[in-house]
Amino acid sequence: MPRPQRAKPHTLSGRNTIVAHASCRVDLAGSTLDLWPLYLFHPGAVTVNFAVNILTRCQIIPAGDQSIHFNSIDTGREDHFRNFDEFCRAKTVQHHLAAHLVRFFLPAGTPQDRGFTIETNSESPAGAGISGSSALMVATVAALSRYTGRKLDREQIRIIAQNVEAQLISVPTGCQDYYPALYGGVNAIHLDVDGIHRQSIAVAPEDIESRFVLVYTGAPRQSGINNWEVFKAHINGDKRVFRNFAQIGVIARAMHAALESGDWPEVARLLGEEWKLRRTNASGISTPLIDKLISAAKRKGALAAKVCGAGGGGCFVLFVREGSHDAVAEAIRKNGGRVLPFRVNPDGVTVVGKSQAQEEA
Repeated sequence: MPRPQRAKPHTLSGRNTIVAHASCRVDLAGSTLDLWPLYLFHPGAVTVNFAVNILTRCQIIPAGDQSIHFNSIDTGREDHFRNFDEFCRAKTVQHHLAAHLVRFFLPAGTPQDRGFTIETNSESPAGAGISGSSALMVATVAALSRYTGRKLDREQIRIIAQNVEAQLISVPTGCQDYYPALYGGVNAIHLDVDGIHRQSIAVAPEDIESRFVLVYTGAPRQSGINNWEVFKAHINGDKRVFRNFAQIGVIARAMHAALESGDWPEVARLLGEEWKLRRTNASGISTPLIDKLISAAKRKGALAAKVCGAGGGGCFVLFVREGSHDAVAEAIRKNGGRVLPFRVNPDGVTVVGKSQAQEEA
């Protein structure tokens, strides 16, 4: 399988620039259980996912004047302010992610005698369901913490990223999406009464890469909407949804065990079982195009499939029979889907560049 081309770093200035990268993810089992407090009602809850080298990036470039500039390369959204005070007074912005995080790290009244540009970019298609927004939150939090000289450990980065993302989308956010961005690799996210615990699963990257195909439907989805409907049904006591999540928890624990032992037939079976349960939680989790593409893929050697994230569009992942990867990918393309080539990314969030204080020292 050819290695996908990675976006080249974009250098805007000869000044010291802070650059942070973080990975998107593919989830295999246990999604939506990572919404607090749902997992507290399902003891032993776990989410299983892996990081992919579809990256998000945040750059912070010190300006030669007092101007503040936010620029989202992938969405085309920009904001320009003459100085920090003008930004603080602004009632509306285009680049909400950058604005929310700057207001957290540099609240109104913070002395600012030099401006900066925050430039963000994501290699993930819009609304793909592979946690592009969460990964970009992690990259931007990491970059701003370096820029402001605020030392944060990975769990602190996760908490800030998750809470600010909830402010942005106005519904509860799950925790699982941030851990592949923070740590890379293959992960089991254990959701316990005493907190969230990430465990690395020892799986050879080539075993993942040869057995899974990642497909983008071309139709963006809003994960917050689907998750919110399921969340409300669970909290309101919907017994069917509660039973489904109890069974999804069982499947996720079994998926963790199957990956650890390299039991690939069991991984395929569990992926299919998870999808059968998940699509009954709320209407719109699957779509006619998703169903069409999965059917076409199964005729060419796919054994199981499930949507990534909350569904309703975006991406889904296929488990394919050994040796059928290329045939399945071709069937997807012929039926209107887009295959996203990937590698498992072993690296967590990376940051290069100096803080303001370090640069001035």
